Amino acid sequence: MIVAVKDNLRPLGFRDERGNLQGLEIDIARKLAEELLGDRNALILQPVSNAERLNTTLAGEVDLTIARVGATPSRSRLVNFSRYYYLDSTGFVTRDSSIRSRIDLRSRKVAVLEGSSTIAIVRHALPDTQLVGVASYREALTLLETREVVAFASDRSLLTGWVQEYPLYRLLRDRLGGIPLAIVLPKGLQHAELYLQVNDAIAKWQDSGWLQGRIDYWGLGN
Repeated sequence: MIVAVKDNLRPLGFRDERGNLQGLEIDIARKLAEELLGDRNALILQPVSNAERLNTTLAGEVDLTIARVGATPSRSRLVNFSRYYYLDSTGFVTRDSSIRSRIDLRSRKVAVLEGSSTIAIVRHALPDTQLVGVASYREALTLLETREVVAFASDRSLLTGWVQEYPLYRLLRDRLGGIPLAIVLPKGLQHAELYLQVNDAIAKWQDSGWLQGRIDYWGLGN
């Protein structure tokens, strides 16, 4: 089974110090191989960029994609989505001890990625907050370190990896919106059995607590 994954998004899919792929989505891929093929190692993990996530599935280059893909109506016209395995949301990281919740961000400067959906979400929740656009996470870190902004807003799954890499930062408990992350599968009757098997597996993991256990293990349950 060939599965498209991320290799640079801690803690969903990333390489450890030995270069091995790790993370929640890697665990899910291996568990699927175990459930469907009887061997958790009977798969090829194929790292992809964000732009390639849907295209690899559409082109038939992979059997499925588990690479932090949000299930949206527009994408659903192109591919099938499984039940969601993680409900992501927008959050905030900061190292300013005076900021305890999003209320403390009112009239303050907060960094956001330029062109991201986060902008509209934060503007709706905090209309008085001053948003500062950045081109990358590295630029956001620079602005935080120089105190030009007090927080950075982005997807909580990615910010969880941020605080794991930079432990001086805190992820606020606030959650804005909801982004269901799901497995991407190709459309077509020939893929119907795989679609049902994947959904059945996710439902079983949710009922047994295995999925929540892995979410908590990777720090995504906070």
